[in-house]
Amino acid sequence: MVLCKKWILAKPFEGQVKKDNFKLEEEEISDKLNDGEFLCEAVFLTVDPYMRTRELGAKVGVAMGGEQIAKVIASKNANHPVGSLTRMRSGWRTHTLVKEADKEVIRMPDLGDLSPSLVLGIMGMPGMTAYFGFLEICKPKAGEVVLVNGAAGAVGSLVGQIAKIKGCTVIGFAGDDAKCKWIKEDLGFDHVYNYKKIDIDVALKEAAPDGVDCYFDNVGGEFTSKAIMHMKLFGRMSICGSISAYNSTAPPMGPLPYMIILGKQLKVEGFIVMRWFQKWAEGEKEMKTWIKEGKIKYRETVTEGFDNMPKAFMGLFSGSNVGKAIIKV
Repeated sequence: MVLCKKWILAKPFEGQVKKDNFKLEEEEISDKLNDGEFLCEAVFLTVDPYMRTRELGAKVGVAMGGEQIAKVIASKNANHPVGSLTRMRSGWRTHTLVKEADKEVIRMPDLGDLSPSLVLGIMGMPGMTAYFGFLEICKPKAGEVVLVNGAAGAVGSLVGQIAKIKGCTVIGFAGDDAKCKWIKEDLGFDHVYNYKKIDIDVALKEAAPDGVDCYFDNVGGEFTSKAIMHMKLFGRMSICGSISAYNSTAPPMGPLPYMIILGKQLKVEGFIVMRWFQKWAEGEKEMKTWIKEGKIKYRETVTEGFDNMPKAFMGLFSGSNVGKAIIKV
């Protein structure tokens, strides 16, 4: 038998995520395998803001969901030998018994000499969110002005760099001076602001006096209520997330945007990245090329230890991470 640890939802989320929303449990998994089965041990796990909303409907006692990279430790499957790595949506757990690999295992991209942890970040869901959510919806053109908030996060930091690759002027907003320095000096954003220290209207009038062509929104709320006023005629808005509202106990209130959308003839489109899952190989190849060419840089905030997963998750909503938040077991 193998002893597996797993984090379950102890009580529903309400307001800020708290430590007592989670409970660490253990279960025994048989190591007596049938043909085609294999047993995995987690190596890297991910926490992402979407889990806050995704788990709203979860029942108390259900393990938290999400992807992980795991190492095969016992196998009766020739395609997944001992020592190989797998990518699965097996959630916040240390061990997983895979019975139907065709259904449970997700294809791994070609990493070359890159770290396997990147499959949970720049070479995985966050990277493809930036790639497809920005390029397919905003369709940026050289010379245009691109606005991105949450610009030091796993997605926003990539959107801004992709925009620079496409020849755009990039405006980024982040939540502290160290993050702003990183995206300005290391990532090459043209205009960077700490939204906690400057009024958004003032900043956008300075950085984009003629308006914004493309807006990639990770934040929602008051930020977007103000940003939409600065969009150009026929501007495009890609709605990726609304982290400002995830911990709200009441619906966010703000000015209704419909006359602005109508008058400026804006394209406003929300998306879930799995829409393009069949095309991910295209985005993975491009992202890997850009990394190798030095056109895309990234950072990971690594939390050591499976027992610290809730702490890493809560940190997403206080802005403690720079780039992708990863748990290393």
